[in-house]
Amino acid sequence: MEYSQGKFGRVFVVTLREGEEVYPCLEDLARMENIRSALVLCMGGMRYGKLVTGPKDPYGKLDPLYQEFTDAREVFGIGTLFWDDEQPRLHLHVGVGRGDKTLVGCARGGASVYLIQEVTIIEMTEIAAQRLEDPETGLKLLRLLGGNKLAP
Repeated sequence: MEYSQGKFGRVFVVTLREGEEVYPCLEDLARMENIRSALVLCMGGMRYGKLVTGPKDPYGKLDPLYQEFTDAREVFGIGTLFWDDEQPRLHLHVGVGRGDKTLVGCARGGASVYLIQEVTIIEMTEIAAQRLEDPETGLKLLRLLGGNKLAP
């Protein structure tokens, strides 16, 4: 286990409107405002989503299982925003529902807004962290730089 202690910095309140793409909008804001690390909270509507809902095979090659929808659904989500070598990268997990249909997963496959989404971004300061490519999985995973380590 690794951990790092920081503080809260600026707070941003964002409204995304019908048809806007969640990932590009929030990553562009992070770039424009130089938000290096943050907690992201969202709620509202999602018109389209392509969620990773697990691996296709939990014991084999890391191959994501996607669930896609194109109907308007209610959404709530929580995520983090950290930079990789070049740019900000949002990692957002959401719960979406319409009637008795529900999905929970990572929205990295795509997410566009239905009507409105309210997003709160809480900047974290004094956290040295970066998304770095993991050679085992090929994913850009969060790594704490200079964080504390606890032995297992």
